[in-house]
Amino acid sequence: MIHVLAILTALPGKRVEMLEAFQANVPAVHAEDGCIEYTAVVDVEGADPAFGPDTFVVVEKWASMDAFKAHAASAHMAAYGEKVKHLMAGRAVHVLNPA
Repeated sequence: MIHVLAILTALPGKRVEMLEAFQANVPAVHAEDGCIEYTAVVDVEGADPAFGPDTFVVVEKWASMDAFKAHAASAHMAAYGEKVKHLMAGRAVHVLNPA
């Protein structure tokens, strides 16, 4: 199993719109072979440090690196990317092994 943290930063004020597009795509991702977990999280109010009001983190677990690569190459992820590219200020994806 691998863990993935995708830190997505929207343009100022566009996080809600990005999250709506993300949530619309979740059922397709959950249906993928090897998807164990795929959810978006945001800062707890008053958290310090915090990512900030324009950022959300996608917490993912995949059965294997191959499953994650297939996810990244899927048609629905390409469509999601097209929907949000004009809303996104930054993106960092960290792929991790359990310690």
